Amino acid sequence: MLNSKHGSISRATVDRLPLYFRTLRLIKSEGSEIVSSEELGRRIGVTPEQIRKDLASFGAFGKKGVGYHVAELVNNISQILGLDRKWNIAIIGVGHLGWALANYRNFASLGFHLTALFDQNPAIVGQLINGVDVLSVADLETTVASRNIQIGVIAVPAGEAQAVADRLVAAGVHGIWNFAPVRIRVPDNVQIVSEDLSVGLSTLSYHLRRQVP
Repeated sequence: MLNSKHGSISRATVDRLPLYFRTLRLIKSEGSEIVSSEELGRRIGVTPEQIRKDLASFGAFGKKGVGYHVAELVNNISQILGLDRKWNIAIIGVGHLGWALANYRNFASLGFHLTALFDQNPAIVGQLINGVDVLSVADLETTVASRNIQIGVIAVPAGEAQAVADRLVAAGVHGIWNFAPVRIRVPDNVQIVSEDLSVGLSTLSYHLRRQVP
C-alpha cells in the first residue's frame, strides 16, 4: 500500500530506489516469489534496516518473518518511480555517446520511448538509428511539441549544452538528462540529472592510486 507523503523523502532514499527496482527485477526473473530484506541487502550492499526504512517511507510493504512479495514490490516501486507510464524522450547530439544511448535496449523495458534524435551535422541527419530518424536540430521545438516529448537527453559538447537546454525548456520538456561535462541551469519546474563520466573515472582513479602500488 502506497502513501502520498513523499515531500520529505531524502535524496539518498530516492537514489536507492532504482537499485532496489533493478535487483528485484533480477530476482523475479530468477523465479523467486519472496525475498527478505537481508537477501535484498546482500545483493545491493545496503543494510536490511536501511531497506526497511526506505520502503516504509512510501507505505507498508512485506510482512515480518515472511519478507516481500517480489512481483508486488516490483510493481509498487515502479509506480513510485513513475515507470508505470510511458515517457517520450529525445536525444540531442548523435556523436559516439548519443549513438550508444540511442541503441540502449533497456529504455523500452523501463517505459522510456525513444521518440526523436537530433543533430546539426548534415552527414548524420536523415540516418536511421534503432528505428528512429535523425532530425535536424533546427526542428527541435516543433518536434518536441508535436511528439509530446517530456524528457530531453543532452549529448552535445559542453559549449553547446546550455543553449540546447534553454531550447528544450522553451519547447516544454519537463526533464533533462545531461551528459555534457558542464553545469546546466534550468528553471525550478524542470528536473535535471547530470552524468559526468569524467567525475566517475576520476573518483575511481583516486581510490586506485591509494590501493595499487
